[in-house]
Amino acid sequence: MINNIVDVNGSYIADIGCGGGIYAKALLEMGAGHLTCIDSSEVMLSDAKSKLKAYQNTNFIQGEALHTDTEEKHFNIVLERALIHHLDKEELNDAFAEALRILKPGSTLIVQDRTPEDCQLPGSETNIRGYIFARHPRLAQVEVARRHTNATVQHALHTAGFRRVEKRHLWETRQLYTNFAALEADLKARNGRSILQELADKELTDLIDYIHRQIESDSNTIIEQDRWTIWNAMR
Repeated sequence: MINNIVDVNGSYIADIGCGGGIYAKALLEMGAGHLTCIDSSEVMLSDAKSKLKAYQNTNFIQGEALHTDTEEKHFNIVLERALIHHLDKEELNDAFAEALRILKPGSTLIVQDRTPEDCQLPGSETNIRGYIFARHPRLAQVEVARRHTNATVQHALHTAGFRRVEKRHLWETRQLYTNFAALEADLKARNGRSILQELADKELTDLIDYIHRQIESDSNTIIEQDRWTIWNAMR
């Protein structure tokens, strides 16, 4: 999808909120000329450095989305993936203004995150998250409350000075499970910053039983996906 929006080959790219460098590595494999990884977490930057140690055309900055500590009009592409839900509306405006500052004229900001609409889609064998929220609406309320609407994001982009703002959706594969038992093991592990941390053990067991009743087969491969909204905007 990114290749349908911009030409990555040879581009100078800033990955703001790079995390462990998963997208940075993909962009380098797609032919990025230089990749600047920016994250506020020293641990995340260390993980990114480890993941990208085979690449020489990279640098790493411990900085904030609102203050990247990079030079003005330097990048062809700025990526902000799974970042903006950590920002309130005022910070969102400031983050987009900073992205505008560091982009060259005619260059592109790509923002990937979930909207409340993305979070409230019904459950299915691919959208497991929908089953979680159907069984525990309070978790849906927590998730929706920290997400910006499409209207909010587009308004903030235009306010910052971006033009030609476009929106599209992406169903991104989160995980492949060989059978339901593998999905069950993943849910029980509550890995990372999973929203399932909010559930008591009895609630989690009930949730797994509920999801099992919704999914017809124990043996078929389950492809879990998340729907994201992607905005691209030109400086």
